[in-house]
Amino acid sequence: MSAIPPPETFRVTTNAVSCDGGGQIDPSLGHPRVYLRIDEKGFVECGYCDRRFVLAGGPADIGDAA
Repeated sequence: MSAIPPPETFRVTTNAVSCDGGGQIDPSLGHPRVYLRIDEKGFVECGYCDRRFVLAGGPADIGDAA
């Protein structure tokens, strides 16, 4: 039985981000582009693909320790 891999985490430098589920997979297999805003927690997660966007230097940023 294999463990489910954790969602992708991206360190970003702005509070406003967008996600379309693309990346290493074909963009046509992603999801509709959504626009997200990082709040006082220092991160936001995409409701479609669970990607986490962490504000660099913010309260949720653990740097290169991940």
